[in-house]
Amino acid sequence: MTGFTVYPAIDVRDGRVVRLAQGDYARETRYEGTPLEVAMRYAAQGAQWLHLVDLDAARAGGYTLAPLLGEIARTTPLKVQTGGGVRGRNDVARILDAGAERVVIGSLSVRDPDAVVAWLAEFGSERITVALDTRRDDDGTWRLPVHGWTETASGTLDDFALRYADAGLRHLLCTDIARDGMLSGPNLDLYAHLRTTLPGLAVQASGGVSAVADVIGARETGCAGIVLGRALLEGRFALPEALAC
Repeated sequence: MTGFTVYPAIDVRDGRVVRLAQGDYARETRYEGTPLEVAMRYAAQGAQWLHLVDLDAARAGGYTLAPLLGEIARTTPLKVQTGGGVRGRNDVARILDAGAERVVIGSLSVRDPDAVVAWLAEFGSERITVALDTRRDDDGTWRLPVHGWTETASGTLDDFALRYADAGLRHLLCTDIARDGMLSGPNLDLYAHLRTTLPGLAVQASGGVSAVADVIGARETGCAGIVLGRALLEGRFALPEALAC
């Protein structure tokens, strides 16, 4: 397939590049280099996109990375999809104005889908990425935990993904919580399921990547892209290897 995009990821907390294991703020690993330095390194290695996450805002609300986003836009050719702490329409507009190509909307896309559907209509399908973090329950259904993954939304992954697809969503970022930050391989069955049920969505795989073979697997499954976090930061493989897949 064509158009497969590799998104190196930078998660920022307290101004540092970090990764969380399964989204747990108590299980944080810090990495060398400022967020801008890491972004510039990825750009020099050939990346066209960057996935930038404001972990402080994801917990407390109020996106804080606009100055960093502006610096990345000024000093690199990277296109940035970014989120964390999006709580309202003005947050979306402010992040786009700061230089983002796309705004990633996570927990709010489960808590208030009506608002997100309205933003899709206002800002356009190329400016919004809906991020759905999912966990498979004992009966095999993909559920959507919310509130720090401590509660579960009433609808399923399929319910929400279909609603957004019907509303014109193009970009869906989906993370298997059990794989996130664990280097255990992405859940290709999950992405095959999404591609089968909603072939019109450009699905971004996220969580668990540990080898170039995982990138190839996601592409062959039909994903439109893949987010690479811990594996790149820890040198499991080099970004140019992934870009060459």
